[in-house]
Amino acid sequence: MAAFAPPPFPDLSIGPDMDLQLALIFLQQGIASGLVSGSVYALLALAIVVIFKTSDVPNFAQGEVFMAAGYVALYLFVFQKMPIWVVLPATLVVAFLAMALFRRFVLDQVAKSAKDLVYLVIATLGLSYVLKGFVRRTGFGDTPRSFPALVPTDSIMIGQASVTMLDLAIFGTAVTVMAAFFWMFNYTKTGRAMRAVGMNPKAAQLVGVDLRRCHMLIWGLSGVISAIAALLISPKILMTADMGSIVMLAFAAAIVGGFSSLPGAVVGGFVIGIVENMVGLFISSRAIVLAPFLAILIVLVLRPQGLFGGKLTIKKV
Repeated sequence: MAAFAPPPFPDLSIGPDMDLQLALIFLQQGIASGLVSGSVYALLALAIVVIFKTSDVPNFAQGEVFMAAGYVALYLFVFQKMPIWVVLPATLVVAFLAMALFRRFVLDQVAKSAKDLVYLVIATLGLSYVLKGFVRRTGFGDTPRSFPALVPTDSIMIGQASVTMLDLAIFGTAVTVMAAFFWMFNYTKTGRAMRAVGMNPKAAQLVGVDLRRCHMLIWGLSGVISAIAALLISPKILMTADMGSIVMLAFAAAIVGGFSSLPGAVVGGFVIGIVENMVGLFISSRAIVLAPFLAILIVLVLRPQGLFGGKLTIKKV
């Protein structure tokens, strides 16, 4: 997905002082736009990392879950004319059930017949193709579509950066969801059970944690987070069956922050968002696609486990 396009700026490059002024404006705009786009990357990275942390499985269908949830909301709101207060919870429920049932009836069966984790990864790849094919088969994914903005898109100035009310709603909602997730993960019985499963599944089971139920909750929760990301960003982009490619930026965020760290996923999302927008403003919009990979390369060279990753361990094979 392309970065959020910043508003055009007048050419102020008249002298050394004006160049500095333009650089300061671009800096503020890059940070503001990066925080907005980064909040969506952070949500998706959080969904990826919470599954990997508790299942050791990188979910390569996370982008397609994001895409499918966006189309569910579009179908209910635009084509079925349902009120938004019905559409929003219905989309989250569908995303939760789809992911929880996929874990229960597909991954659990795959795990029984094949002990190697690689088969679980292949199953997630299969889910990505099924979801993308299904959306295309329905006909809704053949034409780029727009999801109506539920928040005014009027621009306001914060410092010298221009943002819209929709941008503020995206950032505020994403931060609120992430804060609620961390509260649940750290201070509730269900969250502590999820953490125990992530640290040692067998020990968690010995103390009474239902592994199957816990895994279903984790996968369902990741679907809900992806659906929220889709609902937030869909009004700003053209929806297509390929919009799930945004997951590459979420994986980049997870790698930068540390694949085993939930706070790292959030920080990585904001880093990728800000770097992406800075490159677009200071270098070239054509270089935006390279920015995440450059950030990954730098982090892997300087700190292979990611910014918030734990101590690097090497396994003998």
